[in-house]
Amino acid sequence: MSDVVNQAVEALNAKMDGGFDGTAKFVITDEGSIMIDENGVRAGDDDADVTLTADTETFKAILDGEQNPTAAFMTGKLSVDGDMGAAMKLASVLA
Repeated sequence: MSDVVNQAVEALNAKMDGGFDGTAKFVITDEGSIMIDENGVRAGDDDADVTLTADTETFKAILDGEQNPTAAFMTGKLSVDGDMGAAMKLASVLA
């Protein structure tokens, strides 16, 4: 598993407050995938309600609070496949 994914799992677990009741997958291009559900955050590539895909730079900027997820989506830096409502809930939990 990549260092980027490992660091992201740690950072996301620290940010999560148990407030996400769906399943989401972050795909970090050329690095791997991260699953988020009611149990927390882990590396994985399972089916999810929503899949968000971004490159490493964009993902880190979102995680660090330097990039707004909605703005990243609107500018094509972040793609969303699946339940847009779940994506919005996730964005509010991580904010």
